[in-house]
Amino acid sequence: MAQALVRFLSAQRTERDGVEHRFIEGCFGIFGHGNLTGVGQALAQNPELLTYYQARNEQAMVHTAAGFARMRNRLAALACTTSIGPGATNMVTGAAAATVNRVPVLLLPGDVFASRRPDPVLQQLETPSRGDASVNDAFIPVSRYFDRIQRPEQLVPAALSAMRVLTSQADTGAVTLALPQDVQTEAFDYPGEFFEGRVWRIGRPLPDAAALDRAAAVIRAAKRPLIIAGGGVIYSEATDALKRLASRTGMPVAETQAGKGSVPFDSPGALGGIGATGTLAANRVAAEADVVIGVGTRYSDFTTASRTAFQSPGVRFVNVNVAELDSHKLGGIALTGDARATLDALDDRLQGWTVDSAYRGRCEQLRSEWDREVSRLYSLGHAPLPAQSEVIGAVNELSGPRDVVVCAAGSMPGDLHKLWRTRDPKGYHVEYGYSTMGYEIAGGLGVKLADPSREVYVMVGDGSYLMMAQEIVTSIQEGKKLTIVLVDNDGFASIGGLSRSKGSAGFGTRYRYRADGSLGDDAEHDDGERLPVDLALNAQGLGAHVFRASNVEELRDALVAAKKIDRTVVIHVPVDRYESVPSYDSWWEVPVAEVAESAEVKKAREEHERGQLRRRWYL
Repeated sequence: MAQALVRFLSAQRTERDGVEHRFIEGCFGIFGHGNLTGVGQALAQNPELLTYYQARNEQAMVHTAAGFARMRNRLAALACTTSIGPGATNMVTGAAAATVNRVPVLLLPGDVFASRRPDPVLQQLETPSRGDASVNDAFIPVSRYFDRIQRPEQLVPAALSAMRVLTSQADTGAVTLALPQDVQTEAFDYPGEFFEGRVWRIGRPLPDAAALDRAAAVIRAAKRPLIIAGGGVIYSEATDALKRLASRTGMPVAETQAGKGSVPFDSPGALGGIGATGTLAANRVAAEADVVIGVGTRYSDFTTASRTAFQSPGVRFVNVNVAELDSHKLGGIALTGDARATLDALDDRLQGWTVDSAYRGRCEQLRSEWDREVSRLYSLGHAPLPAQSEVIGAVNELSGPRDVVVCAAGSMPGDLHKLWRTRDPKGYHVEYGYSTMGYEIAGGLGVKLADPSREVYVMVGDGSYLMMAQEIVTSIQEGKKLTIVLVDNDGFASIGGLSRSKGSAGFGTRYRYRADGSLGDDAEHDDGERLPVDLALNAQGLGAHVFRASNVEELRDALVAAKKIDRTVVIHVPVDRYESVPSYDSWWEVPVAEVAESAEVKKAREEHERGQLRRRWYL
């Protein structure tokens, strides 16, 4: 059965716009008794069918597969196999991240014996009320498709269903086929057609013509329209169509985290990131917009600033999305269809219409003002430790137009969303749907595997680095160089800042010894002795070439020197954890205790309640 699965996967292809792609390009795996003699034996017997990649952590290999699929615009993917037990459940976080971000990954965890003859076997979860339960049931809520193959012939319909979901632009995410260890090794006379090449065609569906007409009429009546570009713009390769529409009509464009790079940062009307981590330009235009055209966005709370971003009393929404779930959000006109095809259809219907010159001029003025603010934050000259914004500026300015920045969690994604000057549609890769600490290095490896021609810059904080640094070893083994900028801010800086803003003084977020028996807040932690942790030395021990930079000038020197090194580089740079990038006319709802003894918490609660007054129902 496992041999049949590997042969089937190797024959699957996708096609869009007449171009075919091999879909499953390889398989990451860590072997145990639950998959070694099944999937492991199948991969070893026919190495030409699927390239096997050795990983160091099961969660990390799912992140690598997700980074790979996202970089390939979801037209290609990787599989991941583990044994039953902790190896399998380690993948659950990666599965959740892939499904939340709607990125295809195929997960092949081993499972307990279908025969149940040797029960209870090693690592078996015994449930009094269910004989067929295993730890793999944990994948069910975080998978877009789940099946347990109890008999070898069940593989045929399950594999086809798995491919249908993996290649669906609307319903993709993690797909889990749980493979009992005995069934993996059983023989069955599979039909020959099962192994023949199969092409899954990715179409460009259009919305109903009447809906397109209604949407065009609403846009033509708008005085202050705003386009929000989400990840769907990039996945559908709609960036050129978006630029044509925006340039011709004068409609400004703001970007979500997944959509950043939809337009070059210096394009007329390019307002940058929107929402809770957005720019001053985008958020001010959003507050006044009377029509919002969301393209390929799922309108997360960060994008809508927890439903406070759009303040015009009669604001209306036009939603272009291949997923019906998203096209119907915020009470908008639902244009359920492919982003590129739908933008072209809207452009045809909007011929001869543009925004007025005063609105275009105001948006351009705000864009220019924001560009100057970015330049200011890039060159603060903060001392004795640099600000994080200066680190971002140095990496941005010394990277090439096609290079890719990768990040996921902490304060860095918000600062990148505001400050990174994106020049290429695939140049910005921030996992912020699930904001998974530990994604960065593994995801960066996936980006490099997907496109080795690009240099990959991984931006990671010390907290996230400590959670999952081991894929440095995998990058070295595979000869896939990463440049990792390890920003050391002495703890969990992002949550420390959030805690301070909510009256809790950064409780439990510093890396220090206990002072007077308490982990305390930021101020009390300054009395505690620093921990004897050397992250640069750790990276060196994992095989990376390491630079230590104590200021921006040394960081720049290290970035230049790193270009000449042929293996993964880690540049360790400490920053001031308290020098943060401001919020710009935005709000994010984080509830504060309604009853508390602390005066600071009470004050934060009052501010929270004032913020709540801006929330809107968009019906």
